[in-house]
Amino acid sequence: MDLWYTEKHSENVGITMKVTKTLFSGESEFQKLDIVETLEYGKMMLLDGLVMVTERDEFVYHDMISHPALFTHPNPKKVLVIGGGDGGSIREIMKHPSVEQAVLCEIDGLVIDKSIELLPSMACEIDGSNPRVKLHVDDGIAYIREHQDEFDVIMIDSTDPIGPAVGLFEEDFYRLVFGALKEDGIMVAQSESPFYHPEIQKNMYKNLRAVYPIVEMYQAFIPTYPSGFWSFAFASKKYHPVKDFDRERAKNRGFYTRYYNEDLHLGAFMLPTFAKENIAG
Repeated sequence: MDLWYTEKHSENVGITMKVTKTLFSGESEFQKLDIVETLEYGKMMLLDGLVMVTERDEFVYHDMISHPALFTHPNPKKVLVIGGGDGGSIREIMKHPSVEQAVLCEIDGLVIDKSIELLPSMACEIDGSNPRVKLHVDDGIAYIREHQDEFDVIMIDSTDPIGPAVGLFEEDFYRLVFGALKEDGIMVAQSESPFYHPEIQKNMYKNLRAVYPIVEMYQAFIPTYPSGFWSFAFASKKYHPVKDFDRERAKNRGFYTRYYNEDLHLGAFMLPTFAKENIAG
C-alpha cells in the first residue's frame, strides 16, 4: 500500500510526498509531533501536521536563520534561539568561534528529545556534549522577560503564528526581545512566505518597525515550505545587514556552509517587487 503525506498550502494547493514509515507519532501538552521517513526528502518532522524540517532541505533554513546575523554582528559572543528544538540553528551557530555561549529555549521538551533520538544530523550540538550550549525547556516569552540586556543575537526559530507561537509575532514580544539584546544587538525571525502570507508579513513588519530602527526582509529557497519562497526578518539596533556587512570575514569563514555564502548574503536582501510591497511602510 502506498502511503502519501499531503500538506495544504492554501485551499487549493499543497505539497505531497511518499512516506515509507512512521518513526514517531505522539502528542505533548502543546502540539502533535510526527517524524516520518520519506523517499524524496529523508526524515521529516511535522508539528500539528505541518512540515517543520526535512533532512534534505533543512540546511537552507538553518544556514539562513543563523549566518546573516552572525556575519553582520562584528563579534557575537552570546546567542539565544527561541524555538528551534530540532537543533539545526544551534548546529550552525556553533560553527562561529566567537560564540562563547548559545542558549536554546524551546517550549516543547518532546521536540528536543525526539530530535536528539531521530534527527542526529540536526541535533548534534544539543545532545549535552557541547559545554557552549545551554538548553532551557521553557516559554520563550517568559525566558526573555527574565534575561534582559544579555544577548548579541536572538533568533526566533518559531512555527507559524498559530498555537504556542502566536505571541512570538506581536509588538509586545519584539519589545521584550529588544530589551534582551545588548546595545548593538540583532534579532532574526522567520517571516513566512511572501507569496502566500502577505497579511502576516504586513502586520509582522509593522510591529517590528515600531520597535527597531533597522528592519529588513531577506529571502531563501526552501522546497518543502509553502511556495518554496521563504523569508526572514532582520531587525537590528545598530548594524545594517548590507551596509555594515564584512564580506571578507564571511568569505574567509573557515567552515563549510552548503547554502550561505558571502555573495548570497547580499543577494538575499534584494527582493522582488511584490515582496517589497508586502512590507511597505
